Amino acid sequence: MRLTWFGHASWRLEIENAVILIDPWLDGNPQFPAGKRAEAIAGATHILITHGHFDHASQAVTLARELDIPIVGIFDLMQFWEGRHGVQTIGFNKGGTVDLGGAKVTMVAAAHSSSFADEDGTPVYAGREAGYMIGGEGKVIYYSGDTDIMADMEWMGDLHQPDIGILSVGGHFTMDPARAAYAARRWFDFDTIVCSHYRSFPVLQPDIAPLKALGVKVVEPEVMEPFTL
Repeated sequence: MRLTWFGHASWRLEIENAVILIDPWLDGNPQFPAGKRAEAIAGATHILITHGHFDHASQAVTLARELDIPIVGIFDLMQFWEGRHGVQTIGFNKGGTVDLGGAKVTMVAAAHSSSFADEDGTPVYAGREAGYMIGGEGKVIYYSGDTDIMADMEWMGDLHQPDIGILSVGGHFTMDPARAAYAARRWFDFDTIVCSHYRSFPVLQPDIAPLKALGVKVVEPEVMEPFTL
């Protein structure tokens, strides 16, 4: 599988026969180079959304129209986008699994919030926040989405046994490296941890030493520099 970080919490995942854009925030992302947009989205087959906040979901509809591909995520938000904007969606809920080009994607819990702003700035409910277990090519990825540590991680680690954790580690809005390391040590047995949702804003500049102290491979991605796992 091949991963490319777009900065913040936005990713391109090439796995099995799928090219999945996860929470693709390109325009306005302070880390993403605008001249790389075409390269970033080329060949994408699906858009996977964890929750409704602007830095995760604000460009999903635009990209779905441009690329003529479905948006995948929590049922409530998918139904809203399909009805309001006429885009293709695959709506499901926690515990459900969908097949995206041979990759098996199971929605799991997260501990965050989920909304977007309407025309006058009023927050609008966007369904519940989520993470994903993504299985393919003999491995399982835990994509945490925006979350704090939570007791659900115990059964999630035991049931799904993910090899790779793409974890939000920036702090302030999500768990920080110390909290992510606690969760990884207590409930998971990762071979590799990939840092996400960090280094995009002044409040998201953590020291990832607690993760490195776990003794597993820790990937600090560089924007638009693909790597394989």
